Amino acid sequence: MTATPTDRETPTVEEPELDSVAAVKERFADAGYLADDRLATTVFLQTRLDKPVLLEGPAGVGKTQLAQTLAEVTGRRLLRLQCYEGQDETKALYEWDYGKQLLYTQILREKIGQVVADTSTLTEAVERIAAQDSVFFSDRFLAPRPLLEAITSPQPVVLLIDEVDRADEALEAVLLELLAEYQVSIPEIGTVVATHKPYVVLTSNNTRDLSAALKRRCLHLFLDYPDAQRELEIIASKDTGLSASLATRLVEVVRQLRELDLRKAPSISETIDWARTLAVLGVSELSAEVLSSTLNVVVKYERDLARALREVPRLVDPNTTVPESLHGHGHGHGHGHGHGHDDEPAAATAARDAADAGGPSGKDVRAAKDQPGRHDEGYYGAQGTTSVNGRSVPSGQGARSFAAGSRKRPV
Repeated sequence: MTATPTDRETPTVEEPELDSVAAVKERFADAGYLADDRLATTVFLQTRLDKPVLLEGPAGVGKTQLAQTLAEVTGRRLLRLQCYEGQDETKALYEWDYGKQLLYTQILREKIGQVVADTSTLTEAVERIAAQDSVFFSDRFLAPRPLLEAITSPQPVVLLIDEVDRADEALEAVLLELLAEYQVSIPEIGTVVATHKPYVVLTSNNTRDLSAALKRRCLHLFLDYPDAQRELEIIASKDTGLSASLATRLVEVVRQLRELDLRKAPSISETIDWARTLAVLGVSELSAEVLSSTLNVVVKYERDLARALREVPRLVDPNTTVPESLHGHGHGHGHGHGHGHDDEPAAATAARDAADAGGPSGKDVRAAKDQPGRHDEGYYGAQGTTSVNGRSVPSGQGARSFAAGSRKRPV
């Protein structure tokens, strides 16, 4: 059975045409998104082949922004499904509005009584009520979530399935029918086929491998950090207020920071934030002191910050030193340990020593961190035992602590 939301249909609105790769680049540039030939070609093929696009790569390289820009340039509404661990189909596809069903049941109690009034047995009454199931399992009581809403929308939409690698594999299975056929099967109603095929964009930060079945249904593109010239063009297009010469120097600094063994390398969006920060501060020269005092704009982990601060003088001028007050500790220095060596994990120490001894470079270590499956099961808070600084912590430990805190004190 095929169910189509005919009661929701409205006249189709003509959307702007992306009739060539050049047109995609031009329209995206007008919207502030600089797409290279490979990216523009992928978007153009998506509009012609009606296939979803899967964008993989490190965080902050423009994957989510691409979907937002695609919606802007085509005039389509953007629907977003933000994925997370433990998400099920009721949060992604649809769920039944049980409260509304119960309310209608109470209101129609008298009418239901009339339906079964002439029955003589309980079995006959149940069968009489069961014949009315379709009344309470219909579009009227269906609460659509982003996936179903994208299918039933009376106007074309762009569907963004963001960070699909965070979701469980079970949700991937739910996505397969939608991505392949642009339809959703609802057991109580039937198969709902798309009124207008949505442009679907999936993003992944490569925290785990995605299934071959999901990848097979998509056009695939890996987005990496752009080259220096392209990143400079992106900053210029955002009108940050920073002079061209300082922006050029800033991009060089950011690219050198990405070469370090950092847990999270500076993203393009963070580079733009840094440029705006320096412009607001009225900076006329990128000194070690200025960079050190604003480094937290692009470096978001304490250990990364400690390491980056040690490298700032070398990035600017080998003869420049960083003031002691900017070494990244938010407390006093009377505890007698060094700045980021004694308390860093053994793996980080080994990576640093290997780099100093001519081993793998920070760039190679950074690239390894962007490989699929680099995090364990507990990275996003999986159920069970979680590893914290090398110690195994049972998942129930916090629950026991809170339970103890909730006990009433003797009066």
